[in-house]
Amino acid sequence: MSDYIPHEVTPQYVRQQVEYRPKSGEIDLRTTYKLNFNTYHVQPFVPARPLRRSHLNEGKLDTLPTYKEDFQPWEISKRELVKPKFTYRLPSGKFGNTTTFQDAFVPRGLVPRESFKPPSIAKLSSVPFDGLTSNCISYVPHALETRYVRAPEDNKPSNQPFQGHTTHQLDFQGLPGQPPESCKPVVTKASLDAPFECRTEFRDSFQQWPVTLPQLSKSVDHKSPTEPMDLSTTTKNDFVRHEVQPFIPVKPASRAKRSTAPFQGGTTMRETFRPWMVQKQEKRSKPEEVPKTNEKMENLTTSKLHYIQHQIQPNPSCKPNNVPMRTQSPFEDRTMYRTEFTAKKTYVCPASFDSPHGYVFQESDERGHRFFRKLSSQDRNDVAGAPEIPATELAVI
Repeated sequence: MSDYIPHEVTPQYVRQQVEYRPKSGEIDLRTTYKLNFNTYHVQPFVPARPLRRSHLNEGKLDTLPTYKEDFQPWEISKRELVKPKFTYRLPSGKFGNTTTFQDAFVPRGLVPRESFKPPSIAKLSSVPFDGLTSNCISYVPHALETRYVRAPEDNKPSNQPFQGHTTHQLDFQGLPGQPPESCKPVVTKASLDAPFECRTEFRDSFQQWPVTLPQLSKSVDHKSPTEPMDLSTTTKNDFVRHEVQPFIPVKPASRAKRSTAPFQGGTTMRETFRPWMVQKQEKRSKPEEVPKTNEKMENLTTSKLHYIQHQIQPNPSCKPNNVPMRTQSPFEDRTMYRTEFTAKKTYVCPASFDSPHGYVFQESDERGHRFFRKLSSQDRNDVAGAPEIPATELAVI
């Protein structure tokens, strides 16, 4: 609250919108096309080609093609098969023979193996948990210093007035000149009083000639033959049908011979290799070199027996202190602009005047540049109220 200074707030300037007022009078909608183009009455184009006339007979077309007349549908008899009849009958009895694999190998139940895996049980320790770390033991809290706050400096405005001039405003004051002349030729309106001639090369060279209708030839009436069609072929005339007996195979018919003797299922494999009673072989293991003890295991390692805990010393930090740099000497806020800048007198460019004071018009070149000559001391006494202007030669565009 001590740093905050209330300032007077002025309302923002809002520009009032000008009320729209329509202009009086009518809009000139004339264009160069409407002014220069003359309308002509054009007649529609008459084609020179004669109209197409179609000649159609109103009578009914009743014809019979040669395909329907020559090829008549005939009755086809079913052809007898030469294949002999199938006399084999499937047996009604059930097939009950077993294989050698089913007789020799009798299925037996699976025996589960004993697992030697140790039980997955977590071993709990009776020692209480020690939650101390090197950070908790070695860390020492230190008090923080108060943060340095820089006192605000009062704004000291400059005594010199603000110079808003730029090199563009000083050097370019705007020169009066004449607008450039247009090189575009003058548009003359082309108008003809003679009527429009609609003659073309096509109309002069190609004239309409009388056209006669094409002559049509009369079609000959179709006359169907009175004699019947001869459908005999060389195959029907020369081929003689013979009675052929079916082919009898020379191989005797295979007949299944059934025997009443019992089936002998003995084989050399079954007689030579007899199943023997196999006893489980004992496991051969090496004798234990280290005898087992019944005492409780100490669970001590060489690290636990010989390791001596020492107090950890923290490493010295090479980081600089986070303290702002302070100095008793005052702040030197001088700059090259403040020390070397000197205010200069502003002159008005004489080229902005049609007839500058202190100069006399001498000549002008082809491009429109006007050259002035500086007045001498004698000429200057004759001119009253002439301001001081630096001695320069002017060229006005």
